[in-house]
Amino acid sequence: MSDDTVGADGAPEPRWLSLEERQSWLALSRALITLPAALDAQLQRDAGLNHFEYVVMAMLSEQPDHALPMSQLSSVVAGSLSRLSNVVKRLEARGYVRRDGHPEDRRVKVAHLEEAGWQALVAAAPGHVEHVRHLVIDAMRPRELVQLRHALLKVLDRVDPEGRSVITEPG
Repeated sequence: MSDDTVGADGAPEPRWLSLEERQSWLALSRALITLPAALDAQLQRDAGLNHFEYVVMAMLSEQPDHALPMSQLSSVVAGSLSRLSNVVKRLEARGYVRRDGHPEDRRVKVAHLEEAGWQALVAAAPGHVEHVRHLVIDAMRPRELVQLRHALLKVLDRVDPEGRSVITEPG
């Protein structure tokens, strides 16, 4: 259907997906549902963590002082501040993370990866990376991985136009 098709009520008709578009969308939708569950299952079994907890600790581990203000960490892990706060509370209870007031602004809370969290992350990382490799990386040729990254970055530009969830490469 063209963009200017109108219904009986005069409202524009939706631009329905073609068969190819629908198949691509459904494949992405299924991956968005099943991949997080598969990542959670492996991490839960091997490390007692869910994927979001792992990502929070991994992003903290990549900082020079293993710390980030909660608002900044929320952006980096692409999670709401309330979700992050709940996760950090669970990680604090396990001794993996602590929250302190910012030295210059006590209203700002800073999450710090503790030594126990670092050790848990170091222990979990090999199994997690191998699982990621098995599920995603090894399923594609190098060229396909580049194409996937470019395609997902285009989607992220629309979902997050301010680039709040951009993950910078360490080093």
